[in-house]
Amino acid sequence: MAHGPSPDDPYPIPGVQRTGFLKPFITRPNIVVGDYTYYDDPRGPEHFEANVLYHFEFNHDRLVIGKYCSIAADVRFIMNGGNHPTDWLTTFPFPVFGHGWEAAMPDAWPARGDTVVGSDVWFGYAAIVMPGIRIGDGAIIAAGSVVTRDVPPYAIVGGNPAEIIRYRFDEPTIARLGELKWWDWDPATVTRNARALCRGDIDGLDGPA
Repeated sequence: MAHGPSPDDPYPIPGVQRTGFLKPFITRPNIVVGDYTYYDDPRGPEHFEANVLYHFEFNHDRLVIGKYCSIAADVRFIMNGGNHPTDWLTTFPFPVFGHGWEAAMPDAWPARGDTVVGSDVWFGYAAIVMPGIRIGDGAIIAAGSVVTRDVPPYAIVGGNPAEIIRYRFDEPTIARLGELKWWDWDPATVTRNARALCRGDIDGLDGPA
């Protein structure tokens, strides 16, 4: 019996090259992507890493994306290398250009930590996520949004800066989904529950034995 496509298949939809599971395309050690998360781009999913911007190894920050996320074309993640000091008298990064300016090199550059995305998050077209943001499980990021602050689980956010529009479910349902964490179930269990998941039938979910 089939239990869904392999998460290691870069092109799980037959005949479609613009949509692919993202994990097989990741080459950077500082980007971590969970199983079944996909990226859709007319140029092909292999272009995803080009949208993770200012991601320099000396900052030691990571982009961590959970499982079963849906990422539309041109979604961008701005990492900590894009930050400039704001407590200097200038925002111009003199030290990085050298030729005598390296003497002004600071002990540390501004950093807000890892950017962490939960599981089952949907990113609309051309959304932008700023450095160090944490996005909860089940959230929806509307097309064109600029996410400048953390997003709670199952919140729908939109705008620039992105604000909470509403929550997808009531608090008891959100709490129960947080306990179930269906995205961590094995493929056979997820397949058995796919119909209930797609119908919004939380009472019909039947987790691992």
